[in-house]
Amino acid sequence: QVQLVESGGGLVQAAGSLRLSCTASGLTFRLFAMGWFRQTPGKEREFVAALDKFGGTNDYANSVKGRFTISKDDAKSTLYLQMNNLKPEDTAVYYCAAKRSTGIRSFHYDYEYDYWGQGTQVAVSS
Repeated sequence: QVQLVESGGGLVQAAGSLRLSCTASGLTFRLFAMGWFRQTPGKEREFVAALDKFGGTNDYANSVKGRFTISKDDAKSTLYLQMNNLKPEDTAVYYCAAKRSTGIRSFHYDYEYDYWGQGTQVAVSS
């Protein structure tokens, strides 16, 4: 069965960096568009970043643009999120998601995705 496993979360001070990883199994990774979302208690899950299946088209939420970078390594079936200049408001559980895709586009809405990981906690202290 399909599994997405996130790692790399933790506690970091404001202005620090973290790199999240999401390793996929049970699917042909290169055929899937990928995304990162995050959620804090009492709030809806929100879009963070997305990447098309070719790894060439990306998009970011305005709140993270210029600070976060999404990328992937098809050979390792792994998606990454490099997070720099972290802010306390970035504190959340971060989820990766995969969507079977036939085109050159990324996807911004959680309902568009087929598979989800279990999440990894990121906490940023001020």
